[in-house]
Amino acid sequence: MDKVNYSVVSEFVFLGLSNTWGIQLLLFLFSSVFYMASLMGNLLILFSVTSDPNLHSPMYFLLANLSFLDLGICSITAPKMIYDLFRKHKSISFWGCITQIFFIHTVGGTEMVLLIAMAFDRYVAICKPLHYLTVMNPRTCVLILAVAWVLGLIHSVAQLAFIVDLPFCGPNILDSFYCDLPQLIKLACTETNKLEFMVTANSGLISVGSFFILVISYVFILVTVQKHSSGGISKAISTLSAHVTVVVLFFGPLIFFYTWPFPSSHLDKFLAIFDAVLTPFLNPVIYTFRNKEMKAAMRKLYYQLVSYRKVP
Repeated sequence: MDKVNYSVVSEFVFLGLSNTWGIQLLLFLFSSVFYMASLMGNLLILFSVTSDPNLHSPMYFLLANLSFLDLGICSITAPKMIYDLFRKHKSISFWGCITQIFFIHTVGGTEMVLLIAMAFDRYVAICKPLHYLTVMNPRTCVLILAVAWVLGLIHSVAQLAFIVDLPFCGPNILDSFYCDLPQLIKLACTETNKLEFMVTANSGLISVGSFFILVISYVFILVTVQKHSSGGISKAISTLSAHVTVVVLFFGPLIFFYTWPFPSSHLDKFLAIFDAVLTPFLNPVIYTFRNKEMKAAMRKLYYQLVSYRKVP
């Protein structure tokens, strides 16, 4: 059969999160509050790092870019999820679905590389402080950012290249509130075992591999610090605790989505909401809660804005 005639699905319909009005209202309030908080928190970090010369360092450059990526992560799926909560017909066009998947994996892949780069930054700062400014110079930081985006794009396009030409002839129901590869592949009117394995090998192994690289790097940093300075171990733990927390929050849901062999729609949806609106909110909180320089920069920015508004 001709592939053009075979692919007849023009839109996909989401089952959403719940059909109960009370739960929908609760989800609407929860998602709206944390989505707005995610936007404001990450924008605050971006403006603080940009406006304060004291934060023009490699660590804060990477942190600002992490906040930019978190702005993207929380904006890819959360607005439509909130908009669809009270709609009976929750749908997305075929190309809208493909576009959503493209940005999810581009931004997600870029953030994976950026988190590894932040771990490397902490390794150089803690273990080789005398060489820090030489190694983490502005050119290196820009190169790291460029490599992160290129790898994120390659990761996303490599998967979509196999998905775009799949035949979809119905059904078109997705038991979710957003589009992603594991659910979409199962709707194709063809044998998908190889494609499902490809998704696991690509997204799943990359997520697991990146997570273990980060864990091993943090352990290596702590061991190195302990060997050279027994008194510096507590400071190193304090510095790395924020990074470890962010890594666990980011990679935990991803590893479950792409490697767990027993899918559960309820747990998948809960983790998806957590990953879409809560993690991008927690990242700025975690990185700024114990950071004196960042808190001072935010206060300075706040006072500048207040004084500017008072000027007639």
